[in-house]
Amino acid sequence: MRFARPFRRDSEGRHRRPNAKDTQAPKEGPASRRRRLLITSATVVSAVLVAVLALRDASGPSGSGPEPSAMGEKCRPTDLLEPPCGAWFGAFVPHERADLEEKVRAYEQKVGRKLDIVYTYHDMSLPEGTRREGQLLSPEEQRVGEDRMLLLSWESKWWGGGKKQQPRWQQIADGDLDATVIDVQAQRIKEYGERTGKKVFLSFDLEMDTRTPDNGTPAEYVKAYRHIHDRFRELGVDNVVWTWIITGYLGHAELFEKMYPGDEYVDWIGYNQYNYYRCHKTDWLSFAQTQTETHAWIRENISDDKPLMLSEFGTAQDTARPERQAEWYAQVPRVLKRLEGVKAALQWNYRDPGPHCNLAVANDAAWDSLRKVAADPYLNQPVR
Repeated sequence: MRFARPFRRDSEGRHRRPNAKDTQAPKEGPASRRRRLLITSATVVSAVLVAVLALRDASGPSGSGPEPSAMGEKCRPTDLLEPPCGAWFGAFVPHERADLEEKVRAYEQKVGRKLDIVYTYHDMSLPEGTRREGQLLSPEEQRVGEDRMLLLSWESKWWGGGKKQQPRWQQIADGDLDATVIDVQAQRIKEYGERTGKKVFLSFDLEMDTRTPDNGTPAEYVKAYRHIHDRFRELGVDNVVWTWIITGYLGHAELFEKMYPGDEYVDWIGYNQYNYYRCHKTDWLSFAQTQTETHAWIRENISDDKPLMLSEFGTAQDTARPERQAEWYAQVPRVLKRLEGVKAALQWNYRDPGPHCNLAVANDAAWDSLRKVAADPYLNQPVR
């Protein structure tokens, strides 16, 4: 499977994945103080809720997870797949197209439960022979989606293609790809919904803040995003949950504001922040350090009520301290419950290019720690 993982370049042209620590936290104004009080109140409520949900068996073997409690009906997902009582747990699991089911099941066996959300990536290439990178909702994805939700990342790329084959945002906005790409995939998603009654999360050009100016200007991105959204609507596709995913690197804050398509075009907001440690020459950051500043900035500057998704989170290992990765994951539930409006957390179990950049779970202790995260009642919500 090809991955077009975007990377940032520093002032010397080196690839790097920036982190929220590279910027200072925003100054706290009246709105922030009010939000801090709300978050504190929400934390108290969450603590009570967790105590109730803890009565459920959340530590069983691999399977569908704990049975819904007496609060099950209250905690059913909304029309936008938002879990009212906690958060979804999902992952990106490295795979080839044909072995997606096998790799997902193997991951679930290791983590001790069924995933709520499975994350996959696609480009906008045309079918050529056996090539399926541009095919949304592959047969394998549809089978995985029978009892899980799917997050499809759709990138304006042609992985491995020549320069002339790379779609640009203005082309998409002008409708040049409608007949060959947009309409074809829209129809696949529509048919999937009609046949199964299921919705999918769909992200167009995740981490778009790293793709300008190569793909176009921020304004052209917004036009392209809105065109795809409107085209789907014209074609009667009503089973998409529109998910806007940024890096979360606050050095790109001005770009985030320019590239936000608007509340009426976005259902969820996602961001990707990691503890890279030696990867890309960063310091060790706790889970809280990777998430809280970006979370606060989004709430203050983009949306104070959209559901949020940690669309990729994870940590490198510390070879000098093998237990450190396990300690990092152990912090996740406690911190997650304090992040107001975060309704999904997807673990990235793969590597980034570069030395020391393996972000996959490294050892048995780390797997044990991640299993405890996945078993937390807060991350075990009724899917249906």
